[in-house]
Amino acid sequence: MALKQLSEEQVRTWTRAEKDKWWFENVYRGDMPQLTLRSGLTGFLLGGLLAACSLYIGGKTGIGIGVGLTSVIMAFGIFRVLANLGWIRDFTILENNCTQSIATAAGYMTMPLISSLAAYMLATGRIVPWWQMIIWLIVIAILGVLLAFPMKRRFINEDQLPFPEGRACGVVLDALYTGHADTGMFKAKLLAVVGLGTGFYQFIASDGWMKLIQFKLLRMDKWAGLTEPWHLQETLDVYYYKAAAAYHWWIPKILGTDIRQLGLRFTLDAAMLGVGGLMGIRVATSCVLGAFINFAVLAPIMIQRGEIKSYLAPSGALVNISRAEIVNQWALWWGVTMMVVGSLVSLFAKPELFTTAFKKFFARKGTTAPAAEHDVLAGIELPLWMSWVGVPVFSVLGAWVTHAFFGVPWLLSFIALPLIFVLTVICTNSMALTSWTPTGSLSKITQFTVGMIDRSNPANNLIPAGMTSEISANAANLLSDIKPGYMLGAKPRQQAVGHVIGIFSGALCCVPLFFLLFLPPNSAGLRSTETIVSEQFAMPAALQWKGVADLIANGFNNLPVSALISMAVAAVAAVVFEVLRIRTKGRFPISAVSVGLGVVLPPTSCFAMWLGALLFWWKARRQPAPGSREHNIWVEGMEPICAGLISGAALVGIGNAIVNVLLN
Repeated sequence: MALKQLSEEQVRTWTRAEKDKWWFENVYRGDMPQLTLRSGLTGFLLGGLLAACSLYIGGKTGIGIGVGLTSVIMAFGIFRVLANLGWIRDFTILENNCTQSIATAAGYMTMPLISSLAAYMLATGRIVPWWQMIIWLIVIAILGVLLAFPMKRRFINEDQLPFPEGRACGVVLDALYTGHADTGMFKAKLLAVVGLGTGFYQFIASDGWMKLIQFKLLRMDKWAGLTEPWHLQETLDVYYYKAAAAYHWWIPKILGTDIRQLGLRFTLDAAMLGVGGLMGIRVATSCVLGAFINFAVLAPIMIQRGEIKSYLAPSGALVNISRAEIVNQWALWWGVTMMVVGSLVSLFAKPELFTTAFKKFFARKGTTAPAAEHDVLAGIELPLWMSWVGVPVFSVLGAWVTHAFFGVPWLLSFIALPLIFVLTVICTNSMALTSWTPTGSLSKITQFTVGMIDRSNPANNLIPAGMTSEISANAANLLSDIKPGYMLGAKPRQQAVGHVIGIFSGALCCVPLFFLLFLPPNSAGLRSTETIVSEQFAMPAALQWKGVADLIANGFNNLPVSALISMAVAAVAAVVFEVLRIRTKGRFPISAVSVGLGVVLPPTSCFAMWLGALLFWWKARRQPAPGSREHNIWVEGMEPICAGLISGAALVGIGNAIVNVLLN
C-alpha cells in the first residue's frame, strides 16, 4: 500500500498546524496497539541481543552497525511464525515499529564504550566502575532524547525532511504488513539460516566451546590423552606454518621481517565478511589499501630503520614486534591523521549541513502553530515542558557525573554544554538529509576546544567530547527512528518512551559485556586496561580518540621525525582524496577515513571485509533479473545475509568469551 505523504508544494506552503491536522486525520492510527507489554519486552530483549553484537563488531572494527532493519525482520519473522502456529496474536505494524525503536536505541549505546570511554581508560590506566559507566551513559542519552523532541516538530512535522534510513525502515514495515509478507518471511528465513550456519562454524572454531565439550563433557583429556582441545583454526595459515616448522618449508618475509609479525595472515572471519558486505566495495577497498601501505610497505621499512623495535616492558618481559606494536609505536599517528583530516574535510566541505540546519531551525514562517490548547497533537506529542525543564536539569546532572566520576573540572563540563546544542542541530540535519551522523569528526571539535583550555589531563577532553558526541548522536538517531513512526501513524510520545527503554536495555547489557570482552580478569582475579586492545579486538575508534588526546597533551615533541613526516603526507593525501571524492560526486573510489581505518585495523580483518564486499559487489554486477531467486538472495537479501553473518559469529563469540572466563 502506498504510504500517504504531502506533496512538495504542500510541504512548502502549508503551516505546521495544517500539516499536523492533515497527518492526524489521514495517517494517525490512534486505535492500533503500539507500546504494549510484548512489544516493549521484545524490543528490550532484541535490543540487548543486537547491542551485544554491535559492541562485538565495534571492538573489532570501530564501526557502529545499524540494527533497525535487522530487528524489524527478526520481530516480524518470530511473531508471524508463532501466529501461524496459533500460539499468539500477530504483531501489529506499530508494535513492530516500536520494537525497532527500542532495539535501535539500545544499539546506539555501544559507541562511547568503543570510543571515548575506552580511550579514557587507555589514556589514564584507570578502569571505570561498571555502575558509573551505566549512570553516565543513561544520563547523557536521556539528555539527547530531551533535546530531540523540540527539533522533531521542526524537522519532521514541519519541514518533512526525508531521514533516508528511517524512511527505508518505514517502507519495509509497510511492505511486510500490507501484502508482501512472503518477501518478509524469505528475508527472515535467510537471516536465520545464515545465522545458524555461521554460528556452527564459529562454534567449532572456538577454543572455549571446544574445551567445554571435549574436556568437561566428554572427558577426552582423561581417556584420549588430549592436552589441548581440537578446534578449527580461524587463522587458516596456521596449518601451513605447522607443516613449515616440521618440514623446514619456506617462511615468507618482507625486508627480513616475518609476515606473521606484520599481521599479514589469512583469517576466515565470518563477522568481517558480513561487515564488508554492509560497508560496500569502495570503503572495503580503501581499508585494504591502508592496510597494505602500512603493514606490507611502511612497517617493514620502519622495522629495518629501527623506528619500530622490541623492548623490555616495566615488568621485565620482552615485548616483541607485532601488529599491535607496529600500530602503537609508529603507524597510529599517520592513521589517525588520515581519519581526522579526512572526516573534517568531508564535514566542512558541506557547509549546507551547518547553514541549512540553523536556517531551518530558527526560521520563522508566516503562520505559527496554534497554542497548545488548540494543537491537535497536544495529547500524543511529548510535552515540550519536559524538554524545557529536563534539558537544564539533565545538563547539570551530566556535568556533575562527569566531574564526580572522571574528575573533569566543572568549568570544562559547562564549557562543553553549549557545543551540545550546536552539534546536535548539525547532526540531526545531517541524519535528516544523508543518514550520516558526523559525530566522529564533530567530537574532535570538542576535544580540541577543551584541550586548548586544559592539556593536563586526557580525561578533560575525552569525556566532554564523548558526552557531546553521544548526546548529539542520540538525538539525531531518535529522530531517524521517529520518522517511520510518523509515516505509519504512531504516537510520538510512546516512541519516546520506547527509546528510553532501549537506552536502559543497551546500557544494562553492554556494560557487563564490555568488562567480559575487553577487561577479563587474570588468574589472580585482577583486571587491567592493557587487555582492552588485543589481537581479537583492535579497538580502532578508541585508539583514534586516544591518539588525538595524546597529541593535545604532549604535542609533537615525543614523536620520531619519520612519524611527523608520515603525518604531514597523510594530511595532504587525506585532503586530496576527499576533494577528489567531492568533486567527482562520490565516484572517486578512495576514502581517506577508510584508508586510515585500515592502518589501525588488523590486516586480516581488512582482507575479510574486502572479500565480503567483493562477493556482494560481484553478485550485483551480474545484474540478476528482479524477481529471480539469485536477485532475491544476493541483492534484496544482502542485508539479512550480512546480519546473519554478524549476529551468528558475534553471539557465539560472546558465548565463547563467557565460557573461557568460567573455565578459567
